[in-house]
Amino acid sequence: MRSAQGAGSGALLSSSKRYEGSSDLVHLRYHMGPVLSSPINLYLIWYGPWPAAHRATLRDFLLSLSDPSPPPPSAAQWWSTVALYSDQTGANVSRRVSVAAEAHLRGLPRGASLTRLGVQLVIADALASGSLPVDHGRGAYLVLTSPGITVQDFCRAACGFHYFTFPSLVGHTLPYAWVGHSGVQCPDVCAYPFAVPTYMTGVGAMRPPNGDVGVDGMVSVLAHELAELSTNPLVNAWYAGEDPTAPTEIADLCEGVYGTGGGGGYTGQVSKDELGRSYNLNGRNGRKFLVQWVWSPIVKACRGPNAMD
Repeated sequence: MRSAQGAGSGALLSSSKRYEGSSDLVHLRYHMGPVLSSPINLYLIWYGPWPAAHRATLRDFLLSLSDPSPPPPSAAQWWSTVALYSDQTGANVSRRVSVAAEAHLRGLPRGASLTRLGVQLVIADALASGSLPVDHGRGAYLVLTSPGITVQDFCRAACGFHYFTFPSLVGHTLPYAWVGHSGVQCPDVCAYPFAVPTYMTGVGAMRPPNGDVGVDGMVSVLAHELAELSTNPLVNAWYAGEDPTAPTEIADLCEGVYGTGGGGGYTGQVSKDELGRSYNLNGRNGRKFLVQWVWSPIVKACRGPNAMD
């Protein structure tokens, strides 16, 4: 789960540096559950009104995860670290990620304020309407809420989360994630480093590579949740700690780290384009993205394709 960077998050940011540099402090273990080893079909649920340009940015990021054509450092190279994780049969997380279908719930059938269980009901609505299929084994469902939609714990304890649906609510057990657009409600909490909390004195906000603080902030949260959903879809595969209801997962270990030297409130070394917009990954259609690193099971440290070492 991508935690909020707001009040009390100083410890979270400082711990990122510790995790990056000290592998002996991290005990990431495999708990014998499945990973998403079959080609991953993403089903997007756009909840609320979404401008086409914002949808295009998020869609292009997801499609970039399996696109070998962008130059390094690329989103596909970033995903290759996620694909290092395997299950008990030796099958790795799939490198093939596609957007299989999309549903648009502009009418807010569950209202403008969702509980965590309400997010599952949004998925149930999309399935019941026939907008999306039930895809066991390959499907991952992403609920993306537009500006103005409030979600339980949003901005206070979470910027996104993943779990699996309950058959009692949805009729099936399916891995899913939710990510909210924080541009209106809490950009300094969930769109860091494009907006910076007031307690981080002396730290300037970075310019977003696609021109929108909320959407560019969502890209990294979406990457965070998708990496964890793929390596821990039923919350019984890859995580640190002893409590599966509050696991520390492969992206949690690297929160706030975007480049070499990152941690402790410093993003690390990232690039800037000719307009001064910050990024660390190249994507399809000439896109650039700024995405946090994830924990590598090989080097036992946070890693991204823009690493300087």
